[in-house]
Amino acid sequence: MREAKVDIIDQTESVSLYTITFEGNELSEFEKFMDKFKDNATLQRDYQLILLALDKITTHGALERNFRPEGKMNDNVVALPIDKSRLRLYCLRLSDKILILGNGGEKNTKTYEESDELKGYVMDLQKFDALLKSFIQKGEIEIEKTKLVGIEDKTFRL
Repeated sequence: MREAKVDIIDQTESVSLYTITFEGNELSEFEKFMDKFKDNATLQRDYQLILLALDKITTHGALERNFRPEGKMNDNVVALPIDKSRLRLYCLRLSDKILILGNGGEKNTKTYEESDELKGYVMDLQKFDALLKSFIQKGEIEIEKTKLVGIEDKTFRL
């Protein structure tokens, strides 16, 4: 069982961006993604597409049309970019105003389920999503417009 915390990355009038950091890791899941691809010349175009999408999201919000649906019908797992790309960044879209950025990688298979790496990122987000929903149901975490209130001091056991 791994423990994780949620940290805020950016907050604008339109959206709050959060990320997940697993216990024992210096870098958050989103920072790991950035580090992995920022200097990759082959995937630079795809990496830039994701950065542009995130820039658009911080300005206009985490609107559903900006994401590629992933995961299952009953979870909030989505991916960037919506355009054709070999890179995927997996996220939890809780609303137009709240987005949790996860990790991602190069997609060399037809579906994420065929890649152990990508499937692992999606499964982590699915488990995290289920835990978050239970905390919200119990009233331990509240969604207030662009904020997750009470999340700073929560530990998620995945």
